[in-house]
Amino acid sequence: MNARSGTGWRAVRDEVRRRIASGKWGPGQLIPGESALAREFGCARATVNRALRELAADGLLCRKRRVGTRVAASPERRAILRIPLIREEIAALGLGYSYRLITRERRVPPEAIRAGLELPAGVAALSVQALHLGDGTPCVLEDRWVDLRTVPAIAEADLAQVSANEWLVRNVPLAEGRIAILALAADAGVAARLGCAPGSALIAIERQTQIEAGPVTVARLTYRPGHRIESTI
Repeated sequence: MNARSGTGWRAVRDEVRRRIASGKWGPGQLIPGESALAREFGCARATVNRALRELAADGLLCRKRRVGTRVAASPERRAILRIPLIREEIAALGLGYSYRLITRERRVPPEAIRAGLELPAGVAALSVQALHLGDGTPCVLEDRWVDLRTVPAIAEADLAQVSANEWLVRNVPLAEGRIAILALAADAGVAARLGCAPGSALIAIERQTQIEAGPVTVARLTYRPGHRIESTI
């Protein structure tokens, strides 16, 4: 790879990762500083910083102020998690699956979502809220934003018939993502959707995914009390 051919942070990240995997930069080795890497890659220092932060979060690099960045002596192994179909999760519990689209609109997202999708100010995304049911009982509330710059085809999808979750799993090859698990109390709106009392203890999963072309979606899946979630790694 010609390192100077890519100026985005993902290109920098991938090249640094390649050098670590190939042994060019070995465990414990101090790698060049951000300024030196920015000159080599022909990009801004902030771009290099973003790439190195991602690799540090992955456990491949150790960064210390005034010391520099070293290749981790014992890089952490990352689990590979398959993005599941909510329909299949509910069916696996022995429940009859059904789905209800609540809202679908193109609008400018709030600041936290805009940052997650790396959207310029004032640019709209697709907002979708839907309910997934088992034997007619609400199981999962899906709140999702999709970046229409990266996945324009979803604008024409019939999301009343197939959920955004299923459409994305079927049509967009995931490159990478982040997952957070939250314990929260149901507010009045969520409680009404899931058929539980306000203040009920709930589990929610937040996912942020992207492909090489850019961010795809930011989603929160909120599960009714007592719902069981299983996965494999």
